[in-house]
Amino acid sequence: MSDSLIREEIVMFGKSLFDRGLTMGSSGNISVRTESGWLMTPTNACLGRLDPARISRLDFDGRHIDGDKPTKESFLHMAMYGERPNDQAIVHLHSTHSVAVSCLPGIDPCNCIQPLTAYYVMRVGKLPLVPYHIPGDRALGDAVRGLAGKHSAVLLANHGPVVSAKSLAAAVYATEELEETAKLSLLLRGENPRCLTEEQIEALERRFPQG
Repeated sequence: MSDSLIREEIVMFGKSLFDRGLTMGSSGNISVRTESGWLMTPTNACLGRLDPARISRLDFDGRHIDGDKPTKESFLHMAMYGERPNDQAIVHLHSTHSVAVSCLPGIDPCNCIQPLTAYYVMRVGKLPLVPYHIPGDRALGDAVRGLAGKHSAVLLANHGPVVSAKSLAAAVYATEELEETAKLSLLLRGENPRCLTEEQIEALERRFPQG
């Protein structure tokens, strides 16, 4: 896909996420791997009002080549890509229900959200919690890097999800699935819901491997 088409795709998905309340203000960021590096949403940009011509372009060393200055969380994307060489896109949001789960006491840091549905298991899998870091702290990149090799998605404590996939569409769909399952998890909190069994999860993983 050409850079111009990738830019249009970023704008389209950014607006879709914003219009449906999955990101707000200037929060959240999107990146896509290209033949020469990365295209990434700019810092302080609203995902609902992106200009394709102003999207940041970075080389494979993470150097800013042109466009507006990239998101200040570009290091999160670079850390994730470094461990997931076959993935082509990353979505990071501050979506309400996912952030709410990340703030709860007593959640399993190895698997923040219970396997409530087949599609959550297929698109997200196990979701580890990354300990809280102040925004912009480069140590957060190291924390993400330590988990990204085994997980396509992580949840940043008191912050939000970072989701990687083989295409931007797949990353967006997985992020949406994560947010909806976070909402379900909160609705069912304290109700001892019936989750998928280990056998059911293993069957899904065999049939729909995430790679």
